[in-house]
Amino acid sequence: MIAPMRLLLVSALAVFSVIALSGQAPERKGGGGPPKNLKVLPAGTDRAAVITTMRGFTAGLGVQCTFCHVQGQFDSDDNPKKNVARMMMKMVGDINKNFPDGKEHVSCYTCHRGAEMPLTAPPAQ
Repeated sequence: MIAPMRLLLVSALAVFSVIALSGQAPERKGGGGPPKNLKVLPAGTDRAAVITTMRGFTAGLGVQCTFCHVQGQFDSDDNPKKNVARMMMKMVGDINKNFPDGKEHVSCYTCHRGAEMPLTAPPAQ
């Protein structure tokens, strides 16, 4: 329970920076209500926290919401990239929970640096 909350907190902090710089409004499916089909984020996470977390992902990977989500159907699992994102969220949480200081050391941006695919080797010189 602590690791997902830690991931949510760090994602929120990263996203607040992005929001301040971008000034963009979140994409919303008409209406409101609680988020549906949460499988990695803690059950009961409110819509604002989910939007904040997702903004961190879009900034970290340099993508739009539809990279992982079906347009207008954010709870759908029809886009296979959504399951990849869930696996990556779990991986980041597992890495961070192993640091003894309890601080968040790794995020999506750590590897992706604003790109869909992280570099696995330094650029050729």
